[in-house]
Amino acid sequence: MTAELSKTELGTLGETLAANWLATQGWRQCDRQWHCRWGELDLVMAQGAANACGQLAFVEVKTRSQGNWDAYGLIAITRSKQAKLWKAAQLYLLKHPQWAEATCRFDVALVACRSGQQPPTNPAKHLPVDDARYLVLQDYIENAFDGTDR
Repeated sequence: MTAELSKTELGTLGETLAANWLATQGWRQCDRQWHCRWGELDLVMAQGAANACGQLAFVEVKTRSQGNWDAYGLIAITRSKQAKLWKAAQLYLLKHPQWAEATCRFDVALVACRSGQQPPTNPAKHLPVDDARYLVLQDYIENAFDGTDR
């Protein structure tokens, strides 16, 4: 019998899967679980140099078990949540001025926890949890929302 993971532990594993997959796509991790008064940025990923040629992605990771009712977490990213992420990203850029000229975007990674053995296809999008479950990157949405109207 496998020990039950808390929602926080499962979410952390989902972030690991998303960060690992993004690394295979040429991104590098700048920060993870970055906290401020507005909340948390799950992943801050960079591609290129910290200047006008570079790109920064603030990635919101939603990890859900089977039987969820919120489209693998997508519905949980409300306008209010988007506004908090936008404010957190602004504060992040103030504290990391080397990224002030970089192109920034907000991405969403939807991770599902499934029962059974890990399928052999596309291993970069899968992460074993235990003998009976695995995580799969269900969807990755680039530029999921625009913070400019906040």
